Amino acid sequence: MQKKYIFPVVQLKTGKDEAVRRFHPWVFSGAIQQLPAGIKPGDIVSVISNRGDMLGTAFYEPSTIALKLLSFEQEEICLDFWMLKLLSAKKLRDQIGLLNNVQTTAYRLVHSEGDGLPGLIVDVYGSTAVLQAQSTGIFRNRQIIAEAIHNVMEGRIQSVFSKNPELDEAATVETANNAYLIGSKMSSVVLENGLSFSVDWEKGQKTGFFIDQRDARFLLKEYALGKKVLNTFSYSGGFSVAALAGGAESVVSVDSSKLAIAWCDENVALNNYSGRHESVCVDAKKFLTTMPADEYDLIVLDPPAFAKNHHNRHKGLTGYRFINSEAVRKIKSGGLLFTFSCSQAIDRAAFQGVVMASAIDAGRKVQILHHLSQPADHPVSIFHPEGAYLKGLVLRVT
Repeated sequence: MQKKYIFPVVQLKTGKDEAVRRFHPWVFSGAIQQLPAGIKPGDIVSVISNRGDMLGTAFYEPSTIALKLLSFEQEEICLDFWMLKLLSAKKLRDQIGLLNNVQTTAYRLVHSEGDGLPGLIVDVYGSTAVLQAQSTGIFRNRQIIAEAIHNVMEGRIQSVFSKNPELDEAATVETANNAYLIGSKMSSVVLENGLSFSVDWEKGQKTGFFIDQRDARFLLKEYALGKKVLNTFSYSGGFSVAALAGGAESVVSVDSSKLAIAWCDENVALNNYSGRHESVCVDAKKFLTTMPADEYDLIVLDPPAFAKNHHNRHKGLTGYRFINSEAVRKIKSGGLLFTFSCSQAIDRAAFQGVVMASAIDAGRKVQILHHLSQPADHPVSIFHPEGAYLKGLVLRVT
């Protein structure tokens, strides 16, 4: 008797189903034996093995990662499906103390593969949810996802904003405009551990604010008392505000973007710390190269991803080595360096290795005080270790 499938069928090659059977949510294009005729980017498909075993339900994308599994069963992808997934994500945020936290009103509600929804990011800023699609399938389902968010959050979310997805234009079948799917613009000021931040989810990078550095900013605040702090690649000034709140003697924020510097100044002023803060609009690498030695007690290196994929991994490692070498060379003796990589293509061991090489370049002794990562609202599926993208070290340089 012939098996019945809900969606068009994608069959995998012999032996290429092992990762899916271990609940890894990605299928690479080279693993596919056969695609259904007329398949389009973002179509929902039933994934089967070479023997015809049901493996799951996925979105199709004509790219290296060709299938992203939404379920490891045959399942209808409807409003109830999205609501059940979002309810699970909501329960986790409640469990870790974010849902009713009056001191922190910005958090991640859905973290893609970490919450079993590959390609979907949802960040909450007060009463606004910002939906970021990282696949055509998510983008094509954005309206029903917005409705599910509104329903599951039970009055907590008044607006849902769809952020322009980072998709290959050749694979995108619709114009990916930013738009409010539900409601309209609400207050853009949020709290993080009691500190105020203005967030521009309409024009800012990613969803508007780097929520994933919340724990690191809290730790930095604990170390900042009486220190002269340099925050490079400062963006909207999250680390700068945290350092000032911790009693830093002074903070210098450096970013090449005039818009980012203005935003940083706005957030510093919002918390009434302007008197101890200076912003400099210049390339951070240039600043690190030309700044005098022994000027700062604490330096933050939080650059954008220098290696966005494995093809430019070597170039990325070179970039991390350069900025860390300059910082280690010039920080005051006994100073603290908070250094990060958000490049998924560079794992934790490689990052620590390149920082060690930087210490050798600088000829200084370095101790590791903390290993840092993304916070609990950015969970990593144990079956998808690639989700652990954020790596950080707190170093003491003597």
